[in-house]
Amino acid sequence: MSALSTLMSLDPAIAASAPSPSLNAAEQSRLASLCSDLVGRLSSSSVVRSLEPMARRTTLRVGGPADLYVEPATEEDLAATLAFCKQRHLRHMILGRGSNLLVRDGGIRGAVICLAGPAFARLEVDGTRLRCGAGVRLKHLAVEARRSGLAGLEFLEGIPGSLGGALRMNAGAMGSATFEVVESLRFMDALGRVGECTAADAHPRYRSCPMLIENIALGAVLRGAPSAEQAIRERMDAFSRRRWDTQPHDPSAGCMFKNPSTVPAGKLVEELGLKGLRRGGALVSTVHANFIVNDGKAKAADVLALIEFVRAHARAERGIELETEVEIIGEDDVAGGGPATEHS
Repeated sequence: MSALSTLMSLDPAIAASAPSPSLNAAEQSRLASLCSDLVGRLSSSSVVRSLEPMARRTTLRVGGPADLYVEPATEEDLAATLAFCKQRHLRHMILGRGSNLLVRDGGIRGAVICLAGPAFARLEVDGTRLRCGAGVRLKHLAVEARRSGLAGLEFLEGIPGSLGGALRMNAGAMGSATFEVVESLRFMDALGRVGECTAADAHPRYRSCPMLIENIALGAVLRGAPSAEQAIRERMDAFSRRRWDTQPHDPSAGCMFKNPSTVPAGKLVEELGLKGLRRGGALVSTVHANFIVNDGKAKAADVLALIEFVRAHARAERGIELETEVEIIGEDDVAGGGPATEHS
């Protein structure tokens, strides 16, 4: 039996994410058939699961199951997965390390594709350049740059994600953004064709890279500036101390709202007196008001209730329309959630 034996009745790893009783026999059979068909098209090192809970795959630790969860082992397997989704009329999305993401309680219809395999996590230092796969963890990338005496990538160390997600969202921290250090980008389009472009041709924006909505980041060439390793280490340590002092340690998706032009989002939420606002197991952090954290019992509906409550108050009290920085996806659960009115 291959490592890809993914029919729910065969693989213990999949049994943990077995169908809920609410699925009827026909739907369970359909998902099992989809898994079996896709397994036959991919190499034995790929992973396919059905009804994978997204709470396991996101840093906020909420979210219902995805119909299909796929970790392709190679770029060829990724292209085959895209072709499968097109043939079966399945929606698909790319998942990084699950930061900056809120999945609704009803889960995701279609396929979630995660580039977590070794083929997508290669990192090579070439002079002042780092050639990185989309699956490289940002912390690992920053550490390798430091070891190689390359400055300018220290800010990536504290972003809890992979390079692909950072490219997709043009993620930033400590006053820097991902595309400021990107030289070129490799990507795959919806037909499985691989292309390459410069950072400028990707047209990145604040917390967004529009071309990566329809295309999938496979990797990028990043550039650093030669510097003494000790000096780089000191900057990374300073950034780390600042994060631990100013950001919550509880599970979160990162900064919830984009900064308006007139005031930082965290400062605005704090001025509105909403620190500590709670709904179920979710609350506006008392450490940094632009974070919504999970106390271990939150549902996505709780988080969504807080988001709307904060947005409504910002609109009513200050005339500011807050836009979420976190990407919200998936289907609503029929149970839903109530209003957010309690403070801790």
